[in-house]
Amino acid sequence: MQWASSHNSCWVFDGQQMASKFKNFDAVIAVGKRSLVKSFDYNALEKLQTFINQSNDWLMCCLSYDLKNTIENLTSNNFDGINFPQILAVQPEKVFTIIDNKLECFYTEDTSTEIETDFIEIQELNIDLKLKQQFLAFDSRLTKEAYLSIVHQLKSHIKRGDIYEINFCQEFYAHTPQFCGFDAFKQLNLQSKAPFSAYVKFDEFQVVSASPERFLTKKNFRLISQPIKGTAKRGQSLVEDQNLIKELATDPKELAENIMIVDLVRNDLSKLASKASVKVDELCRIYTFEQVHQMISTISCELKPNVDFTSILEATFPMGSMTGAPKIEAMKLAEAYETTKRGLYSGSIGYITPNGDFDFNVVIRSLLYNAKTAYLSYMVGSAITDQSIPENEYQECLLKGKALQEIFCKA
Repeated sequence: MQWASSHNSCWVFDGQQMASKFKNFDAVIAVGKRSLVKSFDYNALEKLQTFINQSNDWLMCCLSYDLKNTIENLTSNNFDGINFPQILAVQPEKVFTIIDNKLECFYTEDTSTEIETDFIEIQELNIDLKLKQQFLAFDSRLTKEAYLSIVHQLKSHIKRGDIYEINFCQEFYAHTPQFCGFDAFKQLNLQSKAPFSAYVKFDEFQVVSASPERFLTKKNFRLISQPIKGTAKRGQSLVEDQNLIKELATDPKELAENIMIVDLVRNDLSKLASKASVKVDELCRIYTFEQVHQMISTISCELKPNVDFTSILEATFPMGSMTGAPKIEAMKLAEAYETTKRGLYSGSIGYITPNGDFDFNVVIRSLLYNAKTAYLSYMVGSAITDQSIPENEYQECLLKGKALQEIFCKA
């Protein structure tokens, strides 16, 4: 992967831990750029589907949260320090897949002569896992007082019946002329071991994602979503950990959050599913990661025939765990109260295989960097419900961003 990071276009999608039950691959690594589609426009989805149809090949994709404006009659006018496109899809020159410790390689015809030299270079790698980032202090786009005030206002909307739940997000940012995203990716992988981690380097952009959440995966005709709602810190001992898991698993507020989003996802999938095939495979199961415990549900369906990729997106994107319910009204209120355009945050990174299967994460616990503007950013959020305690929601945001900040505090 160190070898891969030297290329102008590099993608790493890492699936592990809980993903193994529904996985396509343990990891997908892609380098080079054979062709691409990049769009900031209202017709981004149309361009993406045309690109998919013409390529019939491996594609690595980034889907901005702001695709919502194409799918629904919505806008995004908040401050944007990253300026990521609505869609970025690349047909790579080389793809390496790993599943059950087996490596498989896919090279384009004009790069096939490089296979032997690439493997020699890979075998000779000495990957240094020590972080090489400088110290950075992140500023918040919102003061704590402003955040708490907004949560109170959102709860007023909930009491009036405007929404049932909303994912409200805030940004932390820094300015730095140098950022080694691949070092950050390695360090976060060591710390978090997140099942849907991803690293993207393309033009001026770098994305480092330690995401624990799957948006959507397709294998043959089966479509699977695994929304996360419910977060608790890790304990200092096994006994404390077990108590925290029990508290999370029985917390009425967290259970209500999760079940509301499960209902939303079931409704989204029903637009695509063959008759009576939508089912909840796991409801409110607790998964434990290095930094946090998470409450995760799994919902699946069998796809109707002849459903293309963008039709799936139109029915399901953005993911309910990052919007709230009802989805459209929650997105409108989020835009009104948030101070930062989400861009790729709350969007998705993933891959599409030549046979049309795919796997996409939810872009959370992620660092976004634009080298042209020297702007480094991450966003965090939490689900606001009628039962939310504003101070607790604020502390949950800090907990989610803790690992992202810590890697810049170590020499």
